[in-house]
Amino acid sequence: MDTAAVERFRELLRIPTVSHSVLTASDARHLGRFRETLQRLYPRLHAELEHELVGEHAMLYRWSGHASEAPLVLMAHYDVVPVVPGEWKHSPFEAVLTGEGTEATIHARGAIDDKGSLVAILEAVESLVADGWRPARDVYLAFGHDEEVAGLGAPAIVEVLRERGVGPAVVLDEGGAVVSGAVPGVDVETAMIGVAERGVMTLDLIAREGGGHASTPPQLPATARLARAIDRLHRRPAPVRLVPPVRAMFRTLAPFAREPFRSVFSHLALTGALLVRMLPRFGAETNALVRTTAVVTELSGAEGENVLATTARAAVNIRLLTGDSVAAATERVRRAVADPDIEIAVRHGSDPSPVSPWRGEGWRRIATAIGSALGEDVVATPYLQLGASDSRWFTAICENVYRFAPFRLTTSEREALHAHDERIRVDVWLRGIDFYRDLLRLS
Repeated sequence: MDTAAVERFRELLRIPTVSHSVLTASDARHLGRFRETLQRLYPRLHAELEHELVGEHAMLYRWSGHASEAPLVLMAHYDVVPVVPGEWKHSPFEAVLTGEGTEATIHARGAIDDKGSLVAILEAVESLVADGWRPARDVYLAFGHDEEVAGLGAPAIVEVLRERGVGPAVVLDEGGAVVSGAVPGVDVETAMIGVAERGVMTLDLIAREGGGHASTPPQLPATARLARAIDRLHRRPAPVRLVPPVRAMFRTLAPFAREPFRSVFSHLALTGALLVRMLPRFGAETNALVRTTAVVTELSGAEGENVLATTARAAVNIRLLTGDSVAAATERVRRAVADPDIEIAVRHGSDPSPVSPWRGEGWRRIATAIGSALGEDVVATPYLQLGASDSRWFTAICENVYRFAPFRLTTSEREALHAHDERIRVDVWLRGIDFYRDLLRLS
């Protein structure tokens, strides 16, 4: 175990860089402390690389190579989502280390999402600088501070690069991981490299009424009208489709699948219609691969328990499948709700990202680093990123945008993202450093 690297990682995990939609003075203080700690822990990197703040808190580094054209961009973000401390087995910001050997595990908010990648990148760069190594082409490190609230850090970095005429050859951000059993019928380890990501939007369903005392409710109060709309939406999910990144994933994994999945994946022209109808039955992740999803995440009504709500509101979080759009999804919700007295208002939204190629030099560099650092038996496959990331902003300046975190994650570890007991095994994290080091050597 590289004890020094692990201790640096734990120190950074202890800084509670929690994202909120409105940045407070306390939040800014934690962000500043994180950046100051980076400079202390990685002195060679900060001496060698040009670095600047974009806006007040996003960080951009440039490692000058032997040539400046077609640089590599490595992305990560250093903000994390809020916690409910009582739900955790270990304090979320103490970076508790448990177990020994291959069972050694760091428990902390941000251990995977996304300080795991950010600190692994820094460790890789620091070690290469110490070795006197210099990349063939420029390398940029782009670290956002507000990814978890779909903030302004990453788009500001993109604008800076655009103004300077920087056209990246490859951009790599968080995303898929090395997993086993995530695809039905496939038992080999697979490196899920996101070549696209679903769009994200939130809209409000709003029911209004005159209000009054709860002792004399109308026949259909605003809360009941809203509940009916939510139920209708839940009962009418978006149609299923087999989009190109998902089709490519199944074709790539077909030789490694057991029967009858091998035959199904190998003959999608014949079996695709059946497969796309079956995938939702295998679970939430495979359902999200083949349809736009919508779920109510926030509800609000009256201010008091004995008061009729004048406004009842539900926030619907929608993730748009490749080929869908904010406008089309809004209209689909309107048809599903089928009530002209329910207002539908889009809070914010962005369409799905363009699809990056799963062939060519950029893809080969990532796949080669996976093989050398994570194992020759790991199968690199294109994948549709289910969540949204800061990488979507970089599609404006680069055609080769990929989403992959170089960590072996179990199902329970993946489920802990944005939930309690987020954690990463130490040996898994250290091999992630090897991946970034190998990828940089290929730049």
